[in-house]
Amino acid sequence: MLNQARLSQFLFLDIETVPEIYRFDDLDNPKKRLFEKKVRYRLNDDSTVEELYEQASIWAEFGKIIVISAGFFVKDNGSEFRLKSFASDNEVQLLKDFADLLNSKYFQRNDLKLCAHNGKEFDFPYIARRMIINQIPLPKQLAVYGKKPWETLFCDTMELWRFGDYKHYTSLELLTHILHIPSPKQDIEGKDVAKVYYEEKNLERIRSYCENDVIAIAQIMLRYMNKDLMNDEQIIRVD
Repeated sequence: MLNQARLSQFLFLDIETVPEIYRFDDLDNPKKRLFEKKVRYRLNDDSTVEELYEQASIWAEFGKIIVISAGFFVKDNGSEFRLKSFASDNEVQLLKDFADLLNSKYFQRNDLKLCAHNGKEFDFPYIARRMIINQIPLPKQLAVYGKKPWETLFCDTMELWRFGDYKHYTSLELLTHILHIPSPKQDIEGKDVAKVYYEEKNLERIRSYCENDVIAIAQIMLRYMNKDLMNDEQIIRVD
């Protein structure tokens, strides 16, 4: 699997998102109405709009990004993995800083691919949508309009695991477990992020959680390429 791929051609990433406004009752009336229309198909006797708003972070129209963590292998032998996080209450600055990273000379290589777990359905479009909302020019890696599927600079570890079975969903936690990779879910889970952010105001805890996911995604790629897993000494965190 991935016999022709090189470790150094991937930028592994993960994002953490929260509702842009924490409580449904605090939305202005137009946004309330639009959210109700957005989730109308999900409503049933067992759910309310307010309950569904707890999932607002999954939609770029109602959420925002508070952390982007990214990592890459310096060499194809996997001996050094550099990890950098962008974490901020100021989403505009966070997105600009991440765009600057993608636009830097090192990451302008034509062979570079963004790699995430379920990235094609979540991380990549979410980042692109939030950049457009915040009037930030899309880096070329995210500017996919007019490109054929094989021309996009995306790699998705969940899609690779599907082997063409597009009905199949496998969580990052499950995939790390069956591949004997240390679980990234050692502290909090995705459902806890909004509470930790708005109530505990602990952005550093969320940053650490996001970084663990990026490390896990990189470890999965090592497994796909039949290489040894990296250890803690090989991971270098960059400010």
